[in-house]
Amino acid sequence: MSEYRHLTEKEIATLSVFGCSAEKWQQVEVVENFSPDFITNVHFSGNIKLGIFNKVIDLAGGLKKHTGLNNCCLHNCSIGNNVFIDKIDNYIANYTIDDDSYIENVNLILVDGESTFGNGVKVPVMNEGGGREIPIFDDLSAPLAYILTLYRHRPLLIQNLQKQIDDYARAQLSSTGYIGKNVRIVNCGSLKNVRVGDCAVIEGASLLENGSINSNQFAPVIIGSGVKCNDFILCSGVSVTDSTLVSRCFIGQGCILGKHYSALDSLFFSNCQGMHGEATAIFAGPYTVSHHKSTLLIAGMFSFLNAGSGSNQSNHMYKLGPIHQGLCERGSKTTSDSYLLWPAKIGAFTLVMGRHYKHSDTSDLPFSYLIENATDSFLVPGVNLRSVGTIRDAQKWPKRDNRKDPYKLDPINFNLLSPYTISKMLKGIEVLKNLQKIAGETTDVYSFQNCSIKNSSLNKGIDLYNIAVNKFLGNSLISRLKEGTFKNIEEVRARLKPGTDKGLGEWIDLSGLIAPKNVIDNLLCDIEKNNCELKQIHQEFEAMHNQYYNYEWTWALSKLEQYWRKSVDEVNYEDIFNLIELWKESVVKLDKLIYADAKKEFDLNAKTGFGVDGDEAQKHQDFESVRGSFESNPFVLEVLNHIKKKTELGNEIISKLSMNEHTIA
Repeated sequence: MSEYRHLTEKEIATLSVFGCSAEKWQQVEVVENFSPDFITNVHFSGNIKLGIFNKVIDLAGGLKKHTGLNNCCLHNCSIGNNVFIDKIDNYIANYTIDDDSYIENVNLILVDGESTFGNGVKVPVMNEGGGREIPIFDDLSAPLAYILTLYRHRPLLIQNLQKQIDDYARAQLSSTGYIGKNVRIVNCGSLKNVRVGDCAVIEGASLLENGSINSNQFAPVIIGSGVKCNDFILCSGVSVTDSTLVSRCFIGQGCILGKHYSALDSLFFSNCQGMHGEATAIFAGPYTVSHHKSTLLIAGMFSFLNAGSGSNQSNHMYKLGPIHQGLCERGSKTTSDSYLLWPAKIGAFTLVMGRHYKHSDTSDLPFSYLIENATDSFLVPGVNLRSVGTIRDAQKWPKRDNRKDPYKLDPINFNLLSPYTISKMLKGIEVLKNLQKIAGETTDVYSFQNCSIKNSSLNKGIDLYNIAVNKFLGNSLISRLKEGTFKNIEEVRARLKPGTDKGLGEWIDLSGLIAPKNVIDNLLCDIEKNNCELKQIHQEFEAMHNQYYNYEWTWALSKLEQYWRKSVDEVNYEDIFNLIELWKESVVKLDKLIYADAKKEFDLNAKTGFGVDGDEAQKHQDFESVRGSFESNPFVLEVLNHIKKKTELGNEIISKLSMNEHTIA
């Protein structure tokens, strides 16, 4: 910490000549090597601390400016070394401004009274009528917010969590704001009760009030022209630009909001994107994306969502106000002009087309199409498993992780197939078979949860779910066996035994974190007993995330034992070989379906509008010059390569184990 001294008479005289004034020069303190040479037309009041100004700043376009203080009024401020401040229309009050920051042409920067800088603000997420208010704070994670939002049936849990967050917010309470190192604030309106982290860039913002901008050197926050934010937390790596409006919101790491987006009373977690449209009272889990005008997300919980142009929901069905809510489980998509009347629950990786008014619950039938047909909602179970778009989404999400901060708030599991989705498919198979049993196998249309399912769709759904289940179980088995060598079946059985008993039973998706329900319950019980602080809770979530594959194998083995109808201590080589062969068959089947779906992108209909002034040959040439040929498409080649690699891997495991087959017990 720098040692400060009072100004000398000569320094006071120099500052006065340069147009500076002070209510009390005795309250202005400076570091030992201070020079007044680059301070002009500044008025000081209250307690002031000043650093040194001996650097030249290089600006865009080749312009250079010397650090220093010019044309401003400072009240109760501590200014670090080599800060540049100029053209402050009103004043800067009650701020510590750290080294190497640049502030120019700003109306007002102040802390008025005491502030928690957005921490502790209560956001009425999912229900505008209240009842699920979430107190936001700097380190809010998606799984913690999920629990705070949906576990209101455990009041002691919610009470203890809210108390801890309130305590954290009180610890942030201060009458002095902070602007970090290497911050750039230019051409802005007012910043009131705002804490700014290192390396933030704020250019042209209109109003920022009561919030924290948690920028750092690894992941700077960018705020652009016309932006208005109040009662907010912006995490590292966030970009908010283009006159976007943010009110009572938490914006998670790596999120991008721009192009006049409007967000009210909402939580956005890692890598969400919002442009043009509007969000009100939503829980936007990781990778919730809305890029289109006239798209409204309201009163819902989403994650890995892609909202089409004009997508809309309604939470105002009756006359008691906007109190209805909806859930779209991970990976859902809505097409252009789709509509959902809340309450409704949409299953994981479901594509919603058209308008739906009947409050469907498709959570037991994931990877489906929900299609409007006149006034009815038709469900096509499992069909999204063979969609090239679903596979492409699963591949692109990890590549689009915009988080550069080494400290990541949200543990995110990108797996398309997991105990969470596979258990839903197993439930889905049971549901569909029960429908057949009750209504008869020859029934044309079945009714399920306010949806209609055609007979052909039902049978295809069962087949697709079985293929996916077999693929997942085979994946897990091969992952367990591909490392190491085994002399006999006893060593194979030993390798197959899980390292933990955690993982059995139901699994849940806590907005990106996929984990066994009983493991989550253990943590929640500890919180209820006041045995877990916020930092420990985050560490526990990270530990669950890191243990995912151990937990997954425990769950997968329990399903394999059901399939084999014997325990792992009784399994033999033939059982393993049969499962691997079934896995190979399932992988190839599913990849061929995806291959066929991809081929539709290259059929004659897809070529409509190409080669407009030529013959058929020119149409093909024009199409291939833009889109390429089907045979050379990178995704298509990857599908073919995937079939080849997985087949070879299965054969390799069988060959390795076959060498010891004579030792079958």
